[in-house]
Amino acid sequence: MSERTALRASAAHVFVDDVDHPQLDERDEHHLARVLRLRDGEVVTVGDGRGSWRTARWHKSGPIVDGPSVTVPAPPTVTIAAAIPKGDRLDWMVQKLVEVGVMCIVLVDCRRSVVRWQPERRATQLDRLRRVGRDAAMQSRRVWLPTIDGPVPLGDVVAAGGAVLADPDGDPLTTATTVVIGPEGGFTAEELELAPAVSLGEPILRVETAALVAAILTRSV
Repeated sequence: MSERTALRASAAHVFVDDVDHPQLDERDEHHLARVLRLRDGEVVTVGDGRGSWRTARWHKSGPIVDGPSVTVPAPPTVTIAAAIPKGDRLDWMVQKLVEVGVMCIVLVDCRRSVVRWQPERRATQLDRLRRVGRDAAMQSRRVWLPTIDGPVPLGDVVAAGGAVLADPDGDPLTTATTVVIGPEGGFTAEELELAPAVSLGEPILRVETAALVAAILTRSV
C-alpha cells in the first residue's frame, strides 16, 4: 500500500505533538471515540502537522503506532490573503482553502472592509478559525498544517513582497507568492496602486469564491 493510499484509507487522521508517542487532546479523543465510534484495531494515521506521520491502531487508551514514520517535504508556500467575508462564509473559505492545499491564509483589513474584528476578540476568533483549519486538514488527510493569521492591514501584506491584488481589470494571473482578495466592494483606486492587479476571470465573485479560485489558479501556474 502506498503512503498516500494509507492516508486515504485510514479510519481517521489526527494531529499530535509526537508521532512516536501520540497523545490525543480531549477534543480529538471525543471525536474519534464518541462521534466516529472507532473500534479497537481500526487503522488511523497520526501526524505532527510538520510533515511527519505514521499509521497506528485505534485502542480505547489511544492510538498505538504500528507503522514506520514518514516525512513529506513541505509543499510550495502560496499565501491567500483575503478580506473577512460575512457570517459563516469565513469558515467555509478557510475549510476549502485548506482542503485544496493552501499553506498560508491571512485575513486582511481593507478600506472597504465591512467585517472587522474587535481587538479584544481577535485572539479568541483566530483560535477558533485555526481549529476550523485544523479540522479541515485532518478531514482532507493533510500532513502539513497551514498557518492562519491576521487580520492585518493591506499595506502590511503588500510590504512583505510578492503580492498581487485580485481585480477584474487586472492582467491574467501567471505567477504569485501572495494573492490578495479584497472585500465585496473591491479595492479602492489608492489600494490598487500598491501592487500589481491580476484577474481571476470575468465573473464578479464573492470574497470566499474568489479566494478559492485564486488558490486553484496558483496551483496551475
